[in-house]
Amino acid sequence: MSEATGNGHRIVVGVDGSPPSQEALAWAMRQAELTGASVDAVIAWHDPVVIGGMPHGPVAVLEQAAFGEFAANVLSTSVREVSAHSTVKVNPVVKRGNAAQVLIDGAARADLLVLGSRGHAGFAGALLGSVSQHCVQHAPCPVVIIRGSRAG
Repeated sequence: MSEATGNGHRIVVGVDGSPPSQEALAWAMRQAELTGASVDAVIAWHDPVVIGGMPHGPVAVLEQAAFGEFAANVLSTSVREVSAHSTVKVNPVVKRGNAAQVLIDGAARADLLVLGSRGHAGFAGALLGSVSQHCVQHAPCPVVIIRGSRAG
């Protein structure tokens, strides 16, 4: 993960392209504007699990690089959409691995870890997703969970 510029403060935010993660990124950027921090926007990816014998299926033909590129595109789109009118320095970070562990590792020496309440795999009634829950319990810094707008 990168170190912050300026005053040395750094906010890490988990991004997966979902509306809650977009709102978490927006919140983190507003907080960074107030505190002079930089923002590390982090997306994690892993190889998909394929069950069954589909040697020539669509997943089988994709290489590992394709999943990393897809994650990088999701992250760059999210950052571009949210940061259009901001002067906050955003460091995009794309890491292979378990999302919760990537975020916990990335939050080392950070001032704050910001997450959406649920990502793409969330259950409709859940207050916290599994990644958010794990990070709340194990993060090395304070964690802010953004539940999203009341309208959404």
